[in-house]
Amino acid sequence: MDDGNKTDIPGFVLLGLSTVPELQEPLSILFLFTYLLALLGNLLMVLLIRLDARLLHAPMYLFLSHLSLSDVGFASSTVPKMVQNMVTQTKTISHGGCLAQLYFFLAFGNTDSFLLAAMAYDRYAAICRPLHYTILMSPKRCLLLAGGCWLLGFLHSLLYTLMMSRLSFCASRVIPHFFCDLQPLLKLSCSNTASIQMVVFTEGTLTMVGPFLLILLSYLLILSKVMKVPTATGKRKAFSTCSAHLTTVALFFGSVIAVYIRPSSTYSTPKARVVAVVYTAVTPMLNPFIYSLRNSEVQGALRKVCKREGSGP
Repeated sequence: MDDGNKTDIPGFVLLGLSTVPELQEPLSILFLFTYLLALLGNLLMVLLIRLDARLLHAPMYLFLSHLSLSDVGFASSTVPKMVQNMVTQTKTISHGGCLAQLYFFLAFGNTDSFLLAAMAYDRYAAICRPLHYTILMSPKRCLLLAGGCWLLGFLHSLLYTLMMSRLSFCASRVIPHFFCDLQPLLKLSCSNTASIQMVVFTEGTLTMVGPFLLILLSYLLILSKVMKVPTATGKRKAFSTCSAHLTTVALFFGSVIAVYIRPSSTYSTPKARVVAVVYTAVTPMLNPFIYSLRNSEVQGALRKVCKREGSGP
């Protein structure tokens, strides 16, 4: 395409989840409620873990507190802007705002996947290497693992954002999505995106499938170990410590892989919009409930906080 047909546009238009006017108000209320629930649930989870020394020094809950913080950022990177556009009907986002949204969406999303892999390794060490657990998951090693998850997530996002910032865009600036995602932006670009598409499909697949394969391997080893437990009660106890994590992994990776682990030619924006709701809004909202409803330790920490507040001056 000639340079004369390229434009450095000031911003983009986000079509949103639905273009039906009658649906804007109920959808905005629904997603505002979902976001506030995700915010409250995850921040409460962080607070409970930070206030309970026993939970804070347990590797599983340390990683869970980091996952909750990441989920707050993940939901905040997309849902508030979507709700604002539904309420105001402006649907616009600046070029800089779009790149910032892309950066934080990818950063928190990848941090989530790395943290879920770290939590799977923790479950493997607890069940398969119990005698070496305190060494394998020492406080220093846990902090290094958690810090590494954040660092890798944000560096990975920086790579993509810098590449996207160098693209030129055609006259059309309408993004058929409710946030600035990679594939919709690449389809609008007038630049040669072959190199970026290759990075997205190779390096992007590696950073997504890599943690998923590590989780899968961890649970295969766990399954092999648990099947050798002689009593049914022992097997149930071992599996119960993994059930919440497995539920989160299925929700998060199932929806993300369905959207991103495929060639760009097969990318379907309408389907991607619907599935994106699962990992951007639904999963961050559900995670606190998944990890607390059947967890006596989290419930115990909540009761302690309530008693402490109730007995205060």
